[in-house]
Amino acid sequence: MPFSIDLHIHTTFSGDSTVAPEEAIERAIALGLDGVAFTEHNSFAASDPVERLKEKYGGSILILRGVEYSSSDGHMLLFGIDERVVSALGRYAPAFDVIRAVKEANGVAIVAHPFREWALFRSDLSTFNFTAIEAFNGHNNDEENRQALVAAGSLRLPTTGGSDSHSPAEVGVCYTEFPGRVTEENFVEALILGGYCGMYRKQLP
Repeated sequence: MPFSIDLHIHTTFSGDSTVAPEEAIERAIALGLDGVAFTEHNSFAASDPVERLKEKYGGSILILRGVEYSSSDGHMLLFGIDERVVSALGRYAPAFDVIRAVKEANGVAIVAHPFREWALFRSDLSTFNFTAIEAFNGHNNDEENRQALVAAGSLRLPTTGGSDSHSPAEVGVCYTEFPGRVTEENFVEALILGGYCGMYRKQLP
């Protein structure tokens, strides 16, 4: 049975979002999503407060944490790491250094919205060892997402989807559909194995 996760959610702890973590979780549950991933800007520690929500909502939805890191080349979603990795990288490290550090920590790096006009990934995607490409981003226009989808096909990389939500109504606009059940324990392995794809939900209740 497919398992759907919004892999790119920002909350008030990112500093530029109006979404409280609990609001995002309840919105995702209402939409029928199976999971959410909180990816605050440039900090894993910023999402520490959601840990207490796992006990309350764990029976209803999978709650994951990652980071949207701003490298000198562009934005990346990092999973399977902790604040020590982010702190060691500092600000705006080159993408090569980020990927190396993440893989040394047994995590994964996904390039985020690489063709967004005001946040382009500024280097050749084919030169990096990304795990996947975010080809369905709720803040992109259709052409920006299309270019990412084409690039993923060319590079034979799986696609992910995430709302990049900064308001409650945006949660779940895009999500990633996995072929089987995902848990906190197998999440990174599931990303490495592939077989998932990004999705775009055209209409929201």
